[in-house]
Amino acid sequence: MSKSGVCVAVLAHNEESRIEGCLQSLLSEGDHIDIYVLVNGSTDRTAEHCGTIARQHPNITVRDWDNGGKSRSWNRFVFDELEELYACHIFVDGDAFIEAGSVAALTETLTQNENANAAAGVPMNGRSVEHYQKEIVSINGLFGDLYALKGSFLERMRDEGIRLPNDLVGDDGLIASLAKTDLQNEDDWQDDRVVPCLAAGFHCEPTSFLRPSTWIVQYKRMISYSVRHFQNRIVSDIMGGSGPRALPTELSELYSDYIDKFGPRKTLPELWFDRLALRRIAKQAGR
Repeated sequence: MSKSGVCVAVLAHNEESRIEGCLQSLLSEGDHIDIYVLVNGSTDRTAEHCGTIARQHPNITVRDWDNGGKSRSWNRFVFDELEELYACHIFVDGDAFIEAGSVAALTETLTQNENANAAAGVPMNGRSVEHYQKEIVSINGLFGDLYALKGSFLERMRDEGIRLPNDLVGDDGLIASLAKTDLQNEDDWQDDRVVPCLAAGFHCEPTSFLRPSTWIVQYKRMISYSVRHFQNRIVSDIMGGSGPRALPTELSELYSDYIDKFGPRKTLPELWFDRLALRRIAKQAGR
């Protein structure tokens, strides 16, 4: 690692209506920050909007990749695209607007906590915002919408060949585990390696029952959450046993070993969405 400073990676998939607000909130943090927009698998005008903004701001770089998937894009950026790592890497979802001062707050949190590998921003809006803020503090949690990692931590991931499974739904759960175990298995778990940062926050567009267009998005999101539920059980087995060096390139490689052990939860609406998720998993397992 030879670069000082801060890098912000924005992961964006079909965010044409929100991406400008996301980037403007980051630009207000100062022009000393290198911003990389990772447009992945988008079928709308996200990349076009980003390109227009980038032409006016030389600290913005846009990548437009055909293959979608947040974890796949995370891997590609960290391991394959960046020649040099930065002292601090911040990851933001393309549908999030960050609270003013968040970049400085996350950077300072990592600097002041020698034992920390990660710093976590908190949600700033939504009906359950206070609940989620308290949860992040109580369990040293991490949301994928906004978090920071030390460059030295990512460099060790590179050196040891530890990547996220490309088909992992979401990155935050595994990232938190990798940070808390310091790239070991769960026997080395230390919560204080992820530090909540209440001065760093993000705003996301809430789902509204008054806008039918959000219903479809939320329906698909709920299926993904159920897939994630089952994926997390596989990841937990790996992290509790052999550790992160045993993570597969694709979690679907292990579906056939787990599908007979999985069953839908009994509560609603999880029961319905778990059944849909299990159909998807069974198909990928060749059942």
